[in-house]
Amino acid sequence: MRIPNVEHAVIAEDKRRDSLLNVEHGRGSSKARMLIAMGYRAENWPQLATDIRAQHLTLEVDVTKASDYGARYEIVGPMVGPQGWSAICRSVWQIDIGTDYPRLITMYPE
Repeated sequence: MRIPNVEHAVIAEDKRRDSLLNVEHGRGSSKARMLIAMGYRAENWPQLATDIRAQHLTLEVDVTKASDYGARYEIVGPMVGPQGWSAICRSVWQIDIGTDYPRLITMYPE
């Protein structure tokens, strides 16, 4: 199964730039170090969104969970960065109650 409505998936700019690509972020520094090693930078954050869409949202869902906020979906698969370096990553998506589109919650190395 794939995440419903992936064509409307939201990957917020602040999530990519301020969390996933910020080595100073309290909970996101390890994610940022991995993504930076793969070739992503805060100044090329649009590339990260493009690659997540192309490389993760085309994969099958690994885990589905219900939360108080909506349906959560987890995808595990390879990500190949701009430098050609790859890592197995888990992306976590949520379709909030009252909406019908997934939004990226987080992404981290496996």
